[in-house]
Amino acid sequence: MATSERRLDLLKTLGDNTRYAIYLELARSPRPLATAEIADTLGLHPNTVRPHLERMREVGLVDARPDSRGAVGRPQHLYSLTSDAPSLGLEPPMFLMLARMLLELAVDAGLGGEPVLAAGREQGRRLAHHEVLGDALDPTRRPCADASLSMLAELGFDPAAVTEADATTVAFGHCPFGELAESNPELVCALHRGLMEGFAGEIGGASVVDFHDLSHREPCRATLVPDR
Repeated sequence: MATSERRLDLLKTLGDNTRYAIYLELARSPRPLATAEIADTLGLHPNTVRPHLERMREVGLVDARPDSRGAVGRPQHLYSLTSDAPSLGLEPPMFLMLARMLLELAVDAGLGGEPVLAAGREQGRRLAHHEVLGDALDPTRRPCADASLSMLAELGFDPAAVTEADATTVAFGHCPFGELAESNPELVCALHRGLMEGFAGEIGGASVVDFHDLSHREPCRATLVPDR
C-alpha cells in the first residue's frame, strides 16, 4: 500500500470516536494495555473494545502481544501503538530531546559507576516516600517485592515476577527507557538499577542482589531477596 493510501486508511480508522478514544489511551500509557484496562478506563464493555482494537491492528495502528502474566481463562493480549503510528502531537517531544541531550552530556563528562547509581537511588527513594507514608497508616504493610512490582508497573516496565526460595526474580516485559537504553545501556540501565535499589532500601525488607540489563546476553531482569 502506498504511503498516502496507508495514511488515509489510518485517519479513516481514527475517524470513529471510540477508536480515537482507545488511541488516546494507548498513546498516553507508558506501558501496553489489556482490553479490560482500556474498557474500564473508557467505561465500555470489553466486547465493545475488542473489535475496535482488532481493526486498529489490521491497519497497523497497534501491536498485540500475548499477556505473559498468567491470567486464568481466555488468552489475553496487551496492546501498544506501533512504532510508525501517527503521533497526532500527543507526546511531549521536548522531553525525549532533553533526555538525549542530558545523556550526551553525561557521556561527554565521563559519568558512570557510582555517581550514576547514586542518582538512580535518590529517585527511587523519592518514589518510595509516599509508599512509606501510606504504610505507616496501614497495619498490613506490603512486602518490599510487591511494592517494587507496583512501582515498576506504574512506570511502564510491565513486570512479571517469580518467587523461589525467598528470592523474587522480576522480568521486564517493556522498557520505557528503551530507545535511550539501547544507545547507552551502561548509563541508562545503571539509573534503572539505582532506582530499584533506592526504592527497595527506602521501603525496607529486601535488597536488589542481581540485575541483568541490555549489556548482558539475557532478558532484562532483577532479583530481590529479603534482608537478613
